[in-house]
Amino acid sequence: MNNKQGRIIRKYNGYYYVKVENDLIYTCKVKGKLKKERFSLVTGDIVEFEQLGDEGMIVDILPRKNLLQRPLIANVDLVIVAFACANPDFSWLLMDKLLALAESAGIQAIISLNKNDIAPAGLIESCRSIYGKIGYEVFDICATSGNGVEALKKRLEGKISVFAGPSGVGKSTTLNAIDPNLSLLTGEVSEKIGRGRHTTIFAQLLPFAGGYVADTPGFGNLNLEELDLGTLATDFREFIPLAADCRFTTCSHTHEPNCAVKAAVEAGDIAKSRYNSYLSMVTEIKNKKERNVKK
Repeated sequence: MNNKQGRIIRKYNGYYYVKVENDLIYTCKVKGKLKKERFSLVTGDIVEFEQLGDEGMIVDILPRKNLLQRPLIANVDLVIVAFACANPDFSWLLMDKLLALAESAGIQAIISLNKNDIAPAGLIESCRSIYGKIGYEVFDICATSGNGVEALKKRLEGKISVFAGPSGVGKSTTLNAIDPNLSLLTGEVSEKIGRGRHTTIFAQLLPFAGGYVADTPGFGNLNLEELDLGTLATDFREFIPLAADCRFTTCSHTHEPNCAVKAAVEAGDIAKSRYNSYLSMVTEIKNKKERNVKK
């Protein structure tokens, strides 16, 4: 029996849909031996499977290039951190959480700001000023009208990309604007709760321009179980070159004297919104750790 290799393009109800080089897709389950190893398979994993007609049994997983924890997906080239300028309201903290998760996974991230036609005054300019300064590309678009979509489309060509962002920001709408053949379901933002309805219920990789794009479920909040307090500061890329100038080599950039990061915030060289996000994340991670200890 000849084994084949392919990429998991989606998983649903215990089945893994594996695409091979000739574009055939096999519906696979996991062989008992691999199940016993308690190894979690995710969308994007490269696997080896035994072919049984048009189905298969996954027997092995190849080493991952990377693993993004939220949304959970493996072996991607680019994370598109997707937010709306309004409806739902833009969140600096959620933006910085997603960027930190991408940094922690070692995956390049860019920013997509949808609904630029209803953006509050100065928001897009502030995002460009803050995030462009530290090396993040910022694309402002209107997915419904197509404004700005072509530039984003070109940026994704030939890449394995994943859209990550809260519910209601227009991830599926943006993907449909980039490639109408995708025909993804879209939803409206609830006026009552100010959040989007989940139209995407599982992560799936979709063929696009020589690569793939992934649509993923949105969320209302973002937990930080995947981030480590000891390395969180390195997930804020603008902190890294300053750390060597702190008085203490173990400086957490929170309460210590002679902290180069805090000095840069005061001087306006680091955005206060970014530093405030960092402090909020430090507190959140500490609180979760304390609650886990008490259990």
